[in-house]
Amino acid sequence: MSSDRVAAVIFDMDGVLVDSEPFWHAAELQVFRALGVPLELPMCLQTTGLRPDEVVRYWHERFPWHGDLKEAEREMIDEVTRLVNAHGQARHGVAHALAYLRPLKLPLAIASSSPYRLIEAVCAKLGIRDAFSVTASAEEELFGKPHPGVYLRAAAKLDVPPSSCLAIEDSVNGVLAAKAARMKCVAVPEPDLLADRRLGIADLVLPSLERIEEAGALFGRG
Repeated sequence: MSSDRVAAVIFDMDGVLVDSEPFWHAAELQVFRALGVPLELPMCLQTTGLRPDEVVRYWHERFPWHGDLKEAEREMIDEVTRLVNAHGQARHGVAHALAYLRPLKLPLAIASSSPYRLIEAVCAKLGIRDAFSVTASAEEELFGKPHPGVYLRAAAKLDVPPSSCLAIEDSVNGVLAAKAARMKCVAVPEPDLLADRRLGIADLVLPSLERIEEAGALFGRG
């Protein structure tokens, strides 16, 4: 672990700030099954943390279909946005984590595989836009997570060295991206991933953001 004191915190969005993974899974099942892909719910976990266009390419490579890949991507994002607007809820512990960080006066950012229009929809739905100094989407990057590009862009927008940033992630691909950017990383995975050894590269693994105080040493508290 770097000895640098944390000077900024960068949140992943899907699965960290908003409970949107079920929305992505529902959208993927709807869109890809209509295209003839024999997708089942457990298979959706294979693409968790990837950028939407990468999810489309992933399944197209395995089950090729005729049609516009960009259209499949748009349909998937449209459906996730609709579900967020209708049913989106903050993940357990988000309000607690933001309250814990507020007195530290650290700039906060979002670094997401989702496009900007979905980031804005989530922030509006949850009423959290003012909490974040900047947002960064992997749609601007050549590669999505696990490539570190979106995290490096978020750090550049914050004007904070990557090694002084702490990322909060839920997926293996996200943790890999954060560590490739040389950031500290707290993983807050789904319960069935808590024991996943691939998360061992994170500086800390928590079952919920309700326990953010356990990361206090990273913030110079305790």
